[in-house]
Amino acid sequence: MPKQIPEFENEDEEREFWATHDSTEYLDWEKAERAVFPKLKPSTKTISLRMPESMLDEIRLLANKRDIPYQSLIKVFLRERIDSELYK
Repeated sequence: MPKQIPEFENEDEEREFWATHDSTEYLDWEKAERAVFPKLKPSTKTISLRMPESMLDEIRLLANKRDIPYQSLIKVFLRERIDSELYK
């Protein structure tokens, strides 16, 4: 039987509690169900990236062939490389 989750006065108190307690003692993960949040978008941050103009021209050319914005293609390339490096 899981422990009872305490009542919290505010989010800061709850955040501090979960930072120091293991959720497996308070939740029955056997009864957990997968949740899907289709409209949830990841946080993004604008960055400045310097690259040779010739490389940017090549990326734009490839993006044009795929009919997608070049910034999106850069993100696809980065995601593929990150996955290959981290999850070989």
